[in-house]
Amino acid sequence: MPDFAGTDLTCLRGDRLVFTGLDFRVAPGGALLLLGPNGSGKSSLLRVMAGFLRPWRGTLAWDDLSVAEEPEGHRRRVHYVGHLDAVKPVLTAAENLAFWASLGGAADPMAHARSALERLGVPHIAGVPGRYLSAGQKRRLNLARVLAAPAPLWLLDEPTVALDRAAVALLEGIIAEHRAGGGMVVLSTHADIALPGAEELHLDDFTPLSADDEDDDEMPEEDAA
Repeated sequence: MPDFAGTDLTCLRGDRLVFTGLDFRVAPGGALLLLGPNGSGKSSLLRVMAGFLRPWRGTLAWDDLSVAEEPEGHRRRVHYVGHLDAVKPVLTAAENLAFWASLGGAADPMAHARSALERLGVPHIAGVPGRYLSAGQKRRLNLARVLAAPAPLWLLDEPTVALDRAAVALLEGIIAEHRAGGGMVVLSTHADIALPGAEELHLDDFTPLSADDEDDDEMPEEDAA
């Protein structure tokens, strides 16, 4: 399985330079943990990796081939789960997940959806409309997307939000299984999560500070994914 890398990446959002001069590489079976305060660019980097944002400068490469040359092909290699829950309130949990499974090319989307809900420990919510799900159930539903259709690269933005310790342990096991099969994971979090052997990338090392930034006690919240 090829690796995934970025070289000299710079991200510009409006008139704000989010990060610059950033390099990374994730090998098959590898994990990259994104660290840094709010506003340091973790969500923006994940969106760049997913192909939702174009870097202002620098290159993304899959097996040393530029992602820009085949953006649609790259998106098919990626499962991106943002920190906001993309759950349609009128659809049941299984219908929400089957929709995502169909986009991922699953041969039997509903069967894959039910299997993924089982694996995430919430088979009982399959027939429940999205509007009635708790925050923790919505989070598990969104994370089930990575199991409903295969993809080698998982990009997870704050995946442990609204999860209890048992659910976090379950997620850790699922990530470990994905990596054992050669899959790759890039993950941002403010909470503890077990990622044995993961590389760490501190985004604040690549964030240029203005004079105003240096006077602030906290960095601003990032745009919602």
